[in-house]
Amino acid sequence: MSNMATLVNVAEIHEEATAAAVKAAAVLHEKIGGDRYACGFAWVTVYGVKLNTKIGKQFAAIGFRKAYGGGIDLWNPSKSPVQNIDIKEAGAEAYAAVLTKHGFKAYAGSRMD
Repeated sequence: MSNMATLVNVAEIHEEATAAAVKAAAVLHEKIGGDRYACGFAWVTVYGVKLNTKIGKQFAAIGFRKAYGGGIDLWNPSKSPVQNIDIKEAGAEAYAAVLTKHGFKAYAGSRMD
């Protein structure tokens, strides 16, 4: 995480990232013609942030939780109400890209159901 990231409001970044995630999920949903194909889950994991820090508390306030494999994560950042893994992945990748742009070490993850 860069020093720039510690100076910004995580809630504002979350709004930008959520908007990007919602848009990416909606575009793919339209492209494939609805909730079809493989089912699964997607999330974003952020590394280098602990929930007991100032920044970590901001992340916790928007829904991030301690991740099983390390870091903190937020499941289904696009809030997409579908089961399609591709749509959920598109949202998670867009969300992670915004966090990365703001200096966080963020990755999208997914698994089939």
